[in-house]
Amino acid sequence: MATVETIYMGGLRTEATHVQSGTKIVTDAPTDNHGKGESFSPTDLVSAALGSCMMTLMGIAADTHGINVDGTRLSITKVMAADPRRIGEIVIDVHFPSAYEPKQRKLLENAAATCPVAKTLHPDCKQTIRYFYAE
Repeated sequence: MATVETIYMGGLRTEATHVQSGTKIVTDAPTDNHGKGESFSPTDLVSAALGSCMMTLMGIAADTHGINVDGTRLSITKVMAADPRRIGEIVIDVHFPSAYEPKQRKLLENAAATCPVAKTLHPDCKQTIRYFYAE
């Protein structure tokens, strides 16, 4: 069974449906590549997937070790490269709501480093991850 069913809607727009849940995501080509930029672009979704994957794994580690990471937010910047056009770098700033002990910080950062999306991206796609802890 398929995981996602995607339909081309015309005008450089697609609609992807998650088969199990029925949840839909619309993509639009970015304005710098013939689109209207009215929704996530496919490369935006790659960047979002990296951040969501990292946060999910940090959440699992946090739950396992009794660390509250609720309210953690990510600021994700996608940097495009040319020849060929691709994602050259994804910069993720992780902003935690607490300072955490050094052992907890290491646990969370190590969990993020095991992200399958990060491990799947080509090595030419630089991943810059910065952690900020509330003081």
